[in-house]
Amino acid sequence: MDNQKLINFLNQLLSNYFVMYVKLHRYHWFIQGKHFFELHKQFEDMYQTFAEDLDAIAERVLMIDGKPLATMSKYLKEATLEEATADDKEDEITAKLIEDYQQIIKEIKEKGIPYASEQDDEPTLDLLISLQGKLEKYVWMLHAYRAYE
Repeated sequence: MDNQKLINFLNQLLSNYFVMYVKLHRYHWFIQGKHFFELHKQFEDMYQTFAEDLDAIAERVLMIDGKPLATMSKYLKEATLEEATADDKEDEITAKLIEDYQQIIKEIKEKGIPYASEQDDEPTLDLLISLQGKLEKYVWMLHAYRAYE
């Protein structure tokens, strides 16, 4: 397939989204501190958005004649993000989320968008640009939140 690089990228993106989905659940469940109520709700909103976007990414892989990854072992192998393994504090969690979101944004800009452009795949471009915009909004929101610390 001449679009295999794009399929591989989308599967890596799908893997990162699954890692983030689980990570956001962990943060939602284990957050403690004076901003518990605010962050608990925000992390829930984030993982719900990631759940919707996971489905969109997997379906796009199918639409371009690929096969989306569908096991945790494959997600962990293909992801460029790391699982959350510590019970981090509020400031560590928000800093890690900013870092993770910025990494996904960078990968979309440097790999995903060019691969989709090479294929003249406008629907995939649209999906990637939409995901990038959502992630950039989260980065902006988290930076604004951290400004008051």
